[in-house]
Amino acid sequence: MPKETREGERRVALIPDAVSSLRGEEVEVAVESGAGEGAGHPDTEYSEAGAGVGSGDDAWGAEVVVKVAIPTLDEIGRMRSGQVLVGHLAPLTSPETNRALAEARVTSFAMEAIPRITRAQAMDALSSQANVAGYAATLMAAREAGRFFGMMTTAAGTVAPAKVMVLGAGVAGLQAIATAKRLGAVVTGFDIRRAAWEQIASLGGRPLELDFIPDAEAEGGYARPLTEEENEQVRDALAEAAKRQNVIITTALVPGRPAPLLITAEAVGQMSPGSVIVDLAGESGGNCELSKAGETVVEGGVKITAPLNLPSEMATDASQLYSKNVENLLGLLVSEGRLALDFEDEIVAGACITHDGEIKNERAREAAGAAA
Repeated sequence: MPKETREGERRVALIPDAVSSLRGEEVEVAVESGAGEGAGHPDTEYSEAGAGVGSGDDAWGAEVVVKVAIPTLDEIGRMRSGQVLVGHLAPLTSPETNRALAEARVTSFAMEAIPRITRAQAMDALSSQANVAGYAATLMAAREAGRFFGMMTTAAGTVAPAKVMVLGAGVAGLQAIATAKRLGAVVTGFDIRRAAWEQIASLGGRPLELDFIPDAEAEGGYARPLTEEENEQVRDALAEAAKRQNVIITTALVPGRPAPLLITAEAVGQMSPGSVIVDLAGESGGNCELSKAGETVVEGGVKITAPLNLPSEMATDASQLYSKNVENLLGLLVSEGRLALDFEDEIVAGACITHDGEIKNERAREAAGAAA
């Protein structure tokens, strides 16, 4: 496990508890010194767990390298033919990474590509990290809003609860709804998948039901892309609902595609000054027309912030969850202390991006070909 080098990345791929478990399975673990510090795990904890703590060369020289962030081209250059890499690879949006891994003849497994099946739930890093992001986004919104989320009754009068709308009821959105509700806000949730309406209600939110849109659930539980006519109808309805909100948290993403535009500049202009929008889709173009990835914009008194890599802001718990995802995947790749890659296993095959000098994942191969 090498130290993460991406700017702002504080998470770590394996926590000391996971190292202990792997040692119990006859796996040697080499950790680069300082790798766990950002997540609250000093070198001494890894040493006590049985890891060899040393240089980056030791970590990068292992048979299996585990990471959190997408590897840089320089990092891929440190790997040799036949090594295995496990981590986030952004296979649909980072074609240069796909090509570099194939050219280096590295066998790579993307945590984002793990199939969404029951048996793979304990390896689903997209869900575990989205859970953290939804929670952190709500706390960020509460801090930026400059008001109580819950109703407050004092001798000086009663303050009404904040009105919060969450767009997208995937894992991040549902966590945002649950967190805002626990903080006492009046919460409205929106999703174009009708199955999500019941989930929103179960967490204490009020579903914004747009009956004029047919159910839009696609394969894998994701939402299908809407037609332009449907998008216009949705944006008009959301603009009307946005007028009544103090906070909007947007979480709508479609894998491998730009984020859907839900809140237009015109809709922002109709919101009350002092309102806040937290856009979790900023890195993919944003759900709000005025979002700028990694920045905070103020327009007409409305604050629009599009944070990047929110799970890293809660590195300790995010690392604990991600580490368990990685450990569970390693359980399929390693048997009795030895690599045993079974490509007949649908999880192993589904998560594999490159092997034997080829890009094996069809969509990753299409992304690399399109970019070339």
